[in-house]
Amino acid sequence: MTDELRRKRATEGFFGRRHGKPLRPFQRATREDLLPRLRLDLTSPAPADPRTLFGVPVEGVRIEIGFGGGEHLLHEARRFPQMGFIGVEPFVNGMAKLLAAVKQDPLANLRLYDEDATQILDWLPPASLDGIDLFYPDPWPKKRHWKRRFVSDKNLDRFARVMKPGGRFRFASDIESYVNWTLLHCRRHEAFEWQASSAADWHTPYEAWPGTRYEAKAVREGRRAAYLTFIRL
Repeated sequence: MTDELRRKRATEGFFGRRHGKPLRPFQRATREDLLPRLRLDLTSPAPADPRTLFGVPVEGVRIEIGFGGGEHLLHEARRFPQMGFIGVEPFVNGMAKLLAAVKQDPLANLRLYDEDATQILDWLPPASLDGIDLFYPDPWPKKRHWKRRFVSDKNLDRFARVMKPGGRFRFASDIESYVNWTLLHCRRHEAFEWQASSAADWHTPYEAWPGTRYEAKAVREGRRAAYLTFIRL
């Protein structure tokens, strides 16, 4: 992918920061060593079966978009070694934190990408993902910035294309306006059905939910999270 195309695509699907504090020497060395080995190469055609992307046989593939520090992604990859996981995080410091953990405890069922998630979604073949997780994305709270939210009609079309029937799109946020935004967009999209049997489902964490540092911050600041699950029809 050329620099010009990358800049153009970045304006479509990614608006957040890419850099925080300077990486420590160990973090920088780990990133330079591990990321090239785990990073997906989108300059090559996507395999017809994405399960072949992993170093071990896997039964299916899930993706987590914007994994932050990687708490949930690492938890799930260790909990389900029979599944392949793709983690997407453009924020350099978040990627470095996850790679430091992987260096200490390697995972053969994990692949990574550090650019705009829409590039991965457009690269993967149709009906190839068993699940998509999007937890605590940037809420862009100002109304003039709502168009920057990752949940959009166009991205839900992307989700629908790459997800298998019966696959789950899971979304968590502590920002009420973004929760309502996501419900509105998903419920009007013909490919998704909200899975909720009672009002309590909104605030019930997912099974074996490890929490994230963003969630911990929300709790400290008095905000309550919502956990939504949508099934690909």
